[in-house]
Amino acid sequence: MKIKRMRPVAFWVLLLFLKGNCLAQAGYYVSPAGNDRNAGTREKPFKTIGKAQQAVRAALVAGPKEDITVWLGGGTYWLTESLQFGPEDSGPEGFEVRYQAVAGEKPVISGGKQIRNWKKSPEGLWVAPIDRKVLPDFRELFIDGKRAVRARHPDADYLRVAAVGEDRRTNFRFNAGDFPVPANPREVEVVMLHDWSVSRIPLADIDFQQRKITAVDSIGAKCLAFFNLDNWEQHPRYFLENSKAFLDAPGEWFFDSRAGLLYLMLPEGAAPSASEIIVPATGPHLLTITGSEELKVKNMIFRDVSFRHCSWLLPEKGYAGIQACHFDLRPARSGWAVVPAVIEVKWAENCVFSGCSFQHLGGSGVWLGAGCSGCAVTGSLLEDISGNGVMVGEGSDRLVEGRVWWKAAPQQVAANNAVSGNRVAECGKQFFGAVGIWCGLTAGSQITANQVCRLPYTGISVGWEWSPAPTPCRDNLLKGNHIHHIMEVLSDGGGIYMLGLQPGSVIEGNLIHDVKINAGRAESNGMFLDEGTTDVIVAGNVIYRIAKSPLRFHKATVNWVKDNTLSCGEGTPPVRYNNTPEENIRLENNLILQDDNPEHRKLLEKAEEAWKKSYGSLP
Repeated sequence: MKIKRMRPVAFWVLLLFLKGNCLAQAGYYVSPAGNDRNAGTREKPFKTIGKAQQAVRAALVAGPKEDITVWLGGGTYWLTESLQFGPEDSGPEGFEVRYQAVAGEKPVISGGKQIRNWKKSPEGLWVAPIDRKVLPDFRELFIDGKRAVRARHPDADYLRVAAVGEDRRTNFRFNAGDFPVPANPREVEVVMLHDWSVSRIPLADIDFQQRKITAVDSIGAKCLAFFNLDNWEQHPRYFLENSKAFLDAPGEWFFDSRAGLLYLMLPEGAAPSASEIIVPATGPHLLTITGSEELKVKNMIFRDVSFRHCSWLLPEKGYAGIQACHFDLRPARSGWAVVPAVIEVKWAENCVFSGCSFQHLGGSGVWLGAGCSGCAVTGSLLEDISGNGVMVGEGSDRLVEGRVWWKAAPQQVAANNAVSGNRVAECGKQFFGAVGIWCGLTAGSQITANQVCRLPYTGISVGWEWSPAPTPCRDNLLKGNHIHHIMEVLSDGGGIYMLGLQPGSVIEGNLIHDVKINAGRAESNGMFLDEGTTDVIVAGNVIYRIAKSPLRFHKATVNWVKDNTLSCGEGTPPVRYNNTPEENIRLENNLILQDDNPEHRKLLEKAEEAWKKSYGSLP
């Protein structure tokens, strides 16, 4: 299949702007203060987006002669179920269907529920009753737009496993006095950190006589034999979450699901009545766009809209992360699942999210999935997200006629999609193995001019085959991204992580800095080119303040590294070769800066200034 390069993102962002501001449009208006019995005019707007969607569908059946716009007024649209768009919502050839903010106004689509009716308990905690029929469970709580801490111990840092159990999977020993005694151990969740992933598993029991914690199922993925607890560290990191016994710091909360009571600790003198307190009540999606291979959804634009508060609950046996929010299916011992995205797009063409914000979310952010082409996330904010920020394409799990999908139906590859000009920050708030931007088996993806920062693991990840075997991955471009302050919790990743055969793929002009190293058996790097990375050009990147080597190759084959500025500490090589013959990596015209070079700072500042002139300014 021949993949054509997408038009530069800047061009079609300009095109959208011009069309949105210079052409006469048919339109409908929506306002939280409106009424669905209204005509949907500016003076008499609808109340719900669903009603506007019905009006648009009727107009599409009639045959539009111009673009159709749904103008969303400012305020919050509280959803009780996700918005669902299909082929019948498509813009016809030559026209677009748009859902966008009224100029100067800020519409928010929320899947949350405000919590009121607080009372203070004799122990000084604030308590609110929760109707389990309306709100059966939730994992996040937000106070005045900030994520509150689900009660955990310890409040910061981690406990250490004293000794792993007999099976090295389901149980372990703890040290005396490590944590307060929970009233109900079965409400507690153990959060165990592996090198590049995390497990969140409910407990079956805590035996204080033997000082033994037992989980309801394997801590770590069953489908991979090396996920034994002590494979990563002899005494791995963990913490416990979700017990009233752990409520000991202002801003923490605990939901007693059996009693239907929500507990909240606030600073002395503060009262919940003075704050907006929201929990996610709708999920796992706020909006889906779903077509089919035979009939795609086309030409839909969402502009300047905020999406907030969406819930994703863990499977009954917990979450055993593998990598990048892919996790172990349970109770089965094979197959991977994926943390769902709040916005999921499948089998779509030329569908765009521009200038939007995606915040305070319980799953991942936006997923341009199976069969998407010419779709984009541009100029948007993705922040405070439990899983991945943006996902493009898919892995190998889906089957077509009993075969891996991309072998049976290669025409279904997500191709020529773009993630450009976005700020992606504070993802992986629950699932630490999340990445800012993830691309699976994709072709012609353009990941350009994004700022990706403040992440527990990797910034940008491309590829999903741990070998040089052919896959649909090719012609992917990672250019002009600013990636910094990542790898803040886990290890064995980097600013950019890539793997597999990717002919025609280019990593160019990225600025990567402030990459930490944490506990675990493996290092973190500016770029980590993992198993099978082949036919990739790494050019013109600036990489500095990296805990270990700026570049690391692991079981890689032939790649070209040229014109990069690589800064590293004393005794640290600029390029590390793990099970990679050095002759496989062609090095050409790279500037190597060691910390002991007296010209180091001056040369680095010069390289950074050159990057700013070419790609943008630092935040």
